Amino acid sequence: MIEKNTAGEVWVFAEQQDGKLHDVALELCGKARELADTLGVKVGAALAGKCVAPLAAELISYGIDNVYLVEHDRLENYSTEPYAKAVTAMITKHRPQIVLYGATNLGRDLAPRVASTTRSGMTADCTDLEISDVHDKRSDTTFENLLLQIRPAFGGNIIATIVNYDWWPQMATVREGVMPMLDPDPARTGTVTKLDVEIEEALMAVKLIERHVEERSVNLKASRVIVAGGAGVGGKDKFRLIYDLANTLGGAVGASRASVDGGAIGHDHQVGQTGTTVRPALYVACGISGAIQHRAGMEESAKIIAINSDPDAPIFGVAHYGIVGDLHQVIPMMIKHFKSKD
Repeated sequence: MIEKNTAGEVWVFAEQQDGKLHDVALELCGKARELADTLGVKVGAALAGKCVAPLAAELISYGIDNVYLVEHDRLENYSTEPYAKAVTAMITKHRPQIVLYGATNLGRDLAPRVASTTRSGMTADCTDLEISDVHDKRSDTTFENLLLQIRPAFGGNIIATIVNYDWWPQMATVREGVMPMLDPDPARTGTVTKLDVEIEEALMAVKLIERHVEERSVNLKASRVIVAGGAGVGGKDKFRLIYDLANTLGGAVGASRASVDGGAIGHDHQVGQTGTTVRPALYVACGISGAIQHRAGMEESAKIIAINSDPDAPIFGVAHYGIVGDLHQVIPMMIKHFKSKD
């Protein structure tokens, strides 16, 4: 266990692939900056890989004060044990009080291994983070400036706030897209501290023979307009209507979990707690009832239009505009109207 360090920095694990930082790492820079300012400490980033030093300047432009760097040939491609050793070495030496990871496939694999090695507490899949004093009823003690790790629980039916009194650093993985990405400031300055870590051949338990990268069929996070269909749309053949409206509006197609589970559309299109969290300028929810799991992934959209035949559907609770009616009649009317404006 690493000794509690209330003066320690707030860190972000700077996830990268092929020399490009993952969006969630840049999103977390802004949240880490906010938490660090509340605590009155600096923001650090743990950067590991092969020939990744040039990424330090980008991290600094997004709000990082100190970049901690481990470079090694055996870190060229992600593997659990080598990366865990590199990140653990950085944490052990510099003793941050908070470490944040993206809840990506990589982050979900790495963070528990580092937490176990350092005997730290960790909360997975957080959707918000705050700093607050917490009173522990067990010991009748008030702990100052703890990290509140907020995440959905019990299938999204409640929101749980988790705190870690004893095991430091406080660690959390954070869902992609839930933190707004700040604009970079190229004029910012910071420091880069390099750490030499020996990555033994014995740690390379898995040998990478070939690597094939398949592009996602849709990039919902980058879409300014999303038209999403739910169970009310119907089967796969009925989803043509959702594609037609999305094409008319110049947007992407999203979906609820019910549509994905029903085979109407692929998982890449799923929006919600178990899909992608989005913040488009316009979100059109068609035939989506609005279960809390779905709302958690889209309620931060700038404008939400809901189309549903049930006037009591929960989706209307987060919509800016609601249309009560049969989507199979409403959507063709919308498409005709928009096309007439061309």
